[in-house]
Amino acid sequence: MSAPLVEQIANAVLYEGYLLYPYRSSAVKNHQRWNFGVVYPEAYGEAQGDPGGSQMQTQCLVAGGPLTEISVRVRFLRLLERAVGHLPLPLAGLPAGCEPEFIPSPAIEINQRTYESRKEASECEMAMPAFHCAELAAGQVRRRVDFEPTRTVEPIRDSSGLIAALIVRSTERLDCSVEMTIEEPLDGLFRLGVRIVNHTPLDHPPLKREDVLGRSLLSAHTILGVRRGEFVSLLDPPAEFQQAAAECRNLGTWPVLVGETGQRDTLLSSPIILYDYPQVAPESPGDFFDAAEIDEILSLRILTLADEEKQAMRRGDERARQILERVENLAPEDFMKLHGVLRGRHLPEEGAS
Repeated sequence: MSAPLVEQIANAVLYEGYLLYPYRSSAVKNHQRWNFGVVYPEAYGEAQGDPGGSQMQTQCLVAGGPLTEISVRVRFLRLLERAVGHLPLPLAGLPAGCEPEFIPSPAIEINQRTYESRKEASECEMAMPAFHCAELAAGQVRRRVDFEPTRTVEPIRDSSGLIAALIVRSTERLDCSVEMTIEEPLDGLFRLGVRIVNHTPLDHPPLKREDVLGRSLLSAHTILGVRRGEFVSLLDPPAEFQQAAAECRNLGTWPVLVGETGQRDTLLSSPIILYDYPQVAPESPGDFFDAAEIDEILSLRILTLADEEKQAMRRGDERARQILERVENLAPEDFMKLHGVLRGRHLPEEGAS
């Protein structure tokens, strides 16, 4: 496995659509983020008439034997609410064991710097212990994970050194499970199943999507590894495995081989449609969180933003600020690298059907 390459692709999937051009929190499209890989609470899925919306299912093929070892990691983003506000009276320090009262606001300005209330995200992972195919064949393996709610307080000091405002970040509870199953449709060929389910309870009738995002898995995807065996491409399976591949049922996800071309020990089950062995373009100066990743166009459009729009980017999400600074520092030769790059298409391996 080429770990850096796999992580690079997985991280691109994790943050796909996290922010979109023009990268301002005021933009409507950035009020409706996380359109990929959302696993909603069961009660919300049922209320929407879509029970499948509370789960994500991967089925893939593994060629191997009883001692073939399978590893599974589920990664996702967890919604983090960031609230800013002034204190009624400035404090020299935060009191121990309690949170001081503060007055929430959409935005505040301290020391000529603007702080905004907004939605952020934190990375989460659920890793299953490695299992042999023989162990999985004996019965379903299920792991339940409960993520407790969190709340952190960050002080903002004014020019006198007193705490004048707070940044409060909070997350809601998440209750999830990962289920693994296996069957053997052909001798030496296993169909591996991984199902993610969101059991998080809701305190009130689920009416709107934005009301349940805090209790949902966002940008969820699964990374599978194999030892003493290999994954079979579902996009281009050998002739003898085509029927078994066609019978794999994937819900809300798209399994593809990842790593160096020809490696078959790692598979990414992505909520975004990809081809086998996807790669980030070497010319790319960095992630723009855009599905098309049209780096040249996005870079040029960012440079044409008005000064007040750029200021909104700077005081918004930290990743938006990094995009702006990166683009403003691009040299002319960097833009030339982005212009008119042509690559050959992926060809099947020799002997593949």
